[in-house]
Amino acid sequence: MNKVEEKIVKKNGLNMHFIQSNKFKTINIVAKLRAPLNRETITKRALLPYILKQGTKSYPSRQELQLKLDELYGAVLSIDGSKKGESHIISFRMELANQKFIPKESSIIDEGIKLFGELLFKPNSSNNAFEKDIVNREKNTLNQKINAIQDDKMSYANMRLIDEMCEGEAYQLHVHGYEEDLNNLTAENLYEYYKKMLSEDQLDIYIVGDFDEQEVAEKITTTMDRGETSTSEKQNILESKQQSDPKEVIEKQNIQQAKLHIGYRTNATYKDEDYFALHVFNGIFGGFPSSKLFINVREKNSLAYYAASRIESQKGLLLVLSGIAPDDFEKAKDIIKLQMTAMKDGDFTETELNETKELIVNQLLETMDHPQGLIELLYQQVLGDKELPPEKLIESIKKVTKEDVTKLADKIDEDTVYLLTSEGGVSNE
Repeated sequence: MNKVEEKIVKKNGLNMHFIQSNKFKTINIVAKLRAPLNRETITKRALLPYILKQGTKSYPSRQELQLKLDELYGAVLSIDGSKKGESHIISFRMELANQKFIPKESSIIDEGIKLFGELLFKPNSSNNAFEKDIVNREKNTLNQKINAIQDDKMSYANMRLIDEMCEGEAYQLHVHGYEEDLNNLTAENLYEYYKKMLSEDQLDIYIVGDFDEQEVAEKITTTMDRGETSTSEKQNILESKQQSDPKEVIEKQNIQQAKLHIGYRTNATYKDEDYFALHVFNGIFGGFPSSKLFINVREKNSLAYYAASRIESQKGLLLVLSGIAPDDFEKAKDIIKLQMTAMKDGDFTETELNETKELIVNQLLETMDHPQGLIELLYQQVLGDKELPPEKLIESIKKVTKEDVTKLADKIDEDTVYLLTSEGGVSNE
C-alpha cells in the first residue's frame, strides 16, 4: 500500500490537513467542528446542519445554492452531525471536480473554497438571526427525524440500550437532539449559538486530492479567517461508570420481531495499545459473516434473523445487535453469552485469527480507496488524541496474536441486556 502523507498546518484558528493523492479525480474538502457532548447544546447542534445547507449570504435559497454547485461541474455538498466518544462533530463535506482534468478551466478550486467558506462562516442571516421561516420549517424536519426513530426498531433498540447503559454519561445524549428542547429554539438564539460554536469549537479542515498545497492553504486561510478563537483542543475526559452487576431491561411494543441488544464495556479505546486486538476480537466475535455470532446464533441454531457486533472505539463499547423471535429470548441470550465465553477461553483457531485479520485489513484498504473514508480514518487520530497513521494501524493489526485477543477479551465486561419484544412476549417479572 502507498503511504498516506498527511501534512498538518495550523493557522488562523484552523487545523488544515493536506493529503496529496493522484489516485482521485476529484478534490475533497471536509471541515469538522468538534465540541464536548452537552445536553444544553445537542439539539442546537442537531438542527444547525439543516439550517446551514439551506443557503448562504450570496446564495440565500436552496435553489440558488444548488445552481452554484451545478456551475462547479456538479459539486456535491453535505452537512451532518454525529457523536464519537464524548464529542459531537458537525461535518461539512464538498467534492469538487479537479480542474486539472477539465480543459481551459482554472477557477473550480478557487470558487469551491470560496463557497465552502461561505457555508461555514457566512450563512443566510440578518440582524444576528437566521431566517425565521427556514428555522421553523427545519425544526419540523428535525422533529420528524426524532419521531421516525420510533418506527425503525433496530435504531430505537440501539438508542434505548445506550440510554440504559450510559445513564448519566455524556454519551447517553441523542445525536438528533430532543423534541422538548426544539420549542425553545429561535432564529436568534440558534444564531447566537452558531457564532459561539465558530469561535469555540475545534476546527479541522481536510483536503484530499491532487492540488497545489501552498495555493490551497492561502485560499483557505484568507477565505476562512476565524478571527479571535477560544478553542480548546484538549477535549473532555472520557466518562465510564463501573457497574457491579449487568442489568436487564425489557420493553414491550406491538411488534413481530424482537430486538435483543447487549452492551459491553471493553475497557479499551483507540488510545490504548490493545485497540488493535479489540479490532480483531470484534471481527472473530461478530464483525463478519464468518464470525461466531453469525455462525452460531443465526446459522447453526436459527435463533436470529441477524446477529452482529460493532465497536465504538472512542468510547470503549462493544454492542451486540440481534433480531429474534420473541419466544427465543433466553436461548438467544445464552448462546450470545456462550460466544463471549468462548472468546475469553481462546476457543478460536489460528486460521480464524488470520482470516479475520485479512478481512479487517481489506476493509481498511477499501475505506482508504474513498476520499471521504480516508478522511474519517485520519480524523480518528484527532478524536483519540493519538498519532496512528493508517499504515501503522494496518501493520499493528497484522501483528495481533491469539494471546493478545484473549487478554483483551478478559477485560470485557457485560453491562446491559436490552430486549424490545412483543406485548405477548417475555414476562419481565
